[in-house]
Amino acid sequence: MNTGEDVHLTAARAGDQEAFQRLTEPYRRELTLHGYRMLGSLQDAEDLLQETLLRAWRRLETFRQSVSFRAWLYKIATNLSLDMLAKRPRRTLPALVGKASDPNEPVAPPAQEPVWLDPVPEGWLADGEGNPETRFIARETVSLAFLVALQKLPPRQRAVLILCDVLDWRAGEMADLLGLTVSSVNSALHRARATMAGQPGIDGRGAVRIAESERLQSLLEQYMQAWESQDIPRLVALLKEDAAFTMPPTPTWFQGRESIAAFIGREIFLPEGPRAFWRLVPTGANGQPALAVYSRAGAGAFKAVTLQVMTLDPSGERIAGITSFLNPDLFRRFDLPAELF
Repeated sequence: MNTGEDVHLTAARAGDQEAFQRLTEPYRRELTLHGYRMLGSLQDAEDLLQETLLRAWRRLETFRQSVSFRAWLYKIATNLSLDMLAKRPRRTLPALVGKASDPNEPVAPPAQEPVWLDPVPEGWLADGEGNPETRFIARETVSLAFLVALQKLPPRQRAVLILCDVLDWRAGEMADLLGLTVSSVNSALHRARATMAGQPGIDGRGAVRIAESERLQSLLEQYMQAWESQDIPRLVALLKEDAAFTMPPTPTWFQGRESIAAFIGREIFLPEGPRAFWRLVPTGANGQPALAVYSRAGAGAFKAVTLQVMTLDPSGERIAGITSFLNPDLFRRFDLPAELF
């Protein structure tokens, strides 16, 4: 520990809660992001952070300076997350659990259990003061493809992969943290990497292959213009032929330009009745481009409708997937207004 941490630790052990706040403040955001990677849920990640800090405060006397304070907090957070995962269903996305839907059939009701991944705001990622490599790693290891693949791992393998391959911990540190042998950590890491290597868009080390595209801004602008003008042919022309359109929390999803076009024409850009007006606001989620979608019918304010997270194809020339999170409450977490005037 550095001198400043030593001072805060001594004061915190004497009962100074403000000193404890200063001691833990540098680690709060990264611990929350660690919880998100482990759990796939924004609320669960925030709950995990609060429980981690509460447990750390109550057990501060047990901290021994033979390990870093950061590692001690991660030990608490990781073990708490493993306990939480034992009681919760695995999170995923609709396209991974069922076949594509018929665009002429009604949309299925929302899932009653919290089984879908949440999108994560850009503000949870590495800040602008980090070096470019750190910012890139933070983004590629929270992409929807990476999160989906992570959730397929057994919880302990998930923890080992995150801490070793994302946070660059050594096997010996992991063994101490989880109460395992170094050989068992290495074995779990090998199995986790092998599983990740078999997932779409993921390489053998667990990194996401993301193509940087100079056309990204143009692609998003074209998409926004097509949506706001309700121009379906122009909209679907921006999609890959086999693009997917998913809508958590409903399990209904569509694949292919024709199915997506048919659904949008029937359910979103309504051919009959009062004309809806749309406004899209660029944002970011999971290290990917995202759009906040607002709608209004007639006069008045535009209301928050959905947050669309875009997945590009490897070339960056087309949109390979649109995950449309039908949860207006997410706008608050993304620091987006509920209404536009």
